[in-house]
Amino acid sequence: MTPPGPAPIIVTALFGHEDQAWFDRQRRAYFPPERNVLVAHCTMFHHLAPELGPELKQRMNALTRGVAAPVARVGGLMNLGRGVAYRIESPELESVRAELADAFASMLTPQDRAGWRPHVTIQNKVEPAAARALLAELSAGFSPRPLKIAGLASWWYRGGPWEELSRHKFA
Repeated sequence: MTPPGPAPIIVTALFGHEDQAWFDRQRRAYFPPERNVLVAHCTMFHHLAPELGPELKQRMNALTRGVAAPVARVGGLMNLGRGVAYRIESPELESVRAELADAFASMLTPQDRAGWRPHVTIQNKVEPAAARALLAELSAGFSPRPLKIAGLASWWYRGGPWEELSRHKFA
C-alpha cells in the first residue's frame, strides 16, 4: 500500500507526561465527545506547506537538541466564545515560535501570521452560555501552575486525526 501524499503540516508543543495527562482529563471532561478526536495540544502553527517538512524538521532539531526546556506555566483561562482554553505563558516558547515564524514568514497563512496566543483548548463548539458557565466554574478555583514543555512535534493534517511527522525533545 502506498502511503498518502503530502498534506498541510501542523506544529505543536509537546507536554511532559503528567501535564499531558492533566490536559487530556480536562478535555475529556468538557469537550463534546463526538468532536474530541485529538489529545490536548498547544498549536504553534496551523498550516505549513508540506514541502517545508524537511527544513522544518532540521530547524526543530536545532531548536531542541541539547537545549533546556522552556520555562512555562498555565497562567489562566481564556474565553473562546464557544469554548474555554488554558492560557500558556512562556516567553522562551514564544521565542522558539518566533524563530520558526521568521524562517517561514513568506509562506505563512494569514492565521499563522496573525500572532500567537498559546493555549490548550479544553472545550469547543458549545453554546456560548455553556462556555461562560465552564469559564466561571474553572476560574473560581484556578491557580497558575508550572507546565513542562517537553518538545516540539509536527503533524500531517489530512482532515481527521493528525498523523505524526516528527518529534523533537528538549534536553
